[in-house]
Amino acid sequence: MKVFAISDLHLSGLKNKPMDIFGSNWEGHFEKIKKDWSDKVSPEDTVLVCGDISWGITLEEGLYDLESLKELPGKKVFIRGNHDYWWNGITKLRRAAPDDTFYFLQNDCIKIEDVVICGSRGWTCPGSADYTERDEKLYRREAERFKLCFAEVDKIRRDGDRLIVMIHYPPMGLRLQPTLFTELFENARADKVVFGHLHGEVFFPFRHVKNGIEYILASCDKVNFALQRIL
Repeated sequence: MKVFAISDLHLSGLKNKPMDIFGSNWEGHFEKIKKDWSDKVSPEDTVLVCGDISWGITLEEGLYDLESLKELPGKKVFIRGNHDYWWNGITKLRRAAPDDTFYFLQNDCIKIEDVVICGSRGWTCPGSADYTERDEKLYRREAERFKLCFAEVDKIRRDGDRLIVMIHYPPMGLRLQPTLFTELFENARADKVVFGHLHGEVFFPFRHVKNGIEYILASCDKVNFALQRIL
């Protein structure tokens, strides 16, 4: 099994919100993603989608966009992003999944072969350009949610299993300083951390290793609308 990742699809099937207003590189962006996905991924592979999936507001609108991913090969694992307002109630969402290749994570994990995947949305961190004192409460709350994730990981992880963490927000500040998130990831012995959220000018390295963990930025416009190989 190969594992790939991408983030920030920003699909707008029922919202009529084309992304090319943010730059010409976004023109036809979903067609670019679909072609790359189809070229790289086989049915036994897994694709991680790190949030901001749909501009939809209601579950119906979000599911409409998820249906457009149904034709694509591989298992599909999702976490919620800050714009996924349609994602409201994990039980209802799992029941409404287009088919059994769709997996939705919310403070928990799944195991596919010898790979454990966990994830939560996260929040902006101290050291980020947009962080203020008002973010402190949410930042700490999201760290607690990752503690729930890793408690579930401990129940199913076995010797030799690899651990991939999905988070929507960058888990560290602009100078790559440690945070509650990175501390938790290190304590959990994560192998890879995949994130998105960033657009425009990006000062993060697309891939870097810190304290034994590889961090991978997968925002689709930052990686030329191509899936990134994780494992």
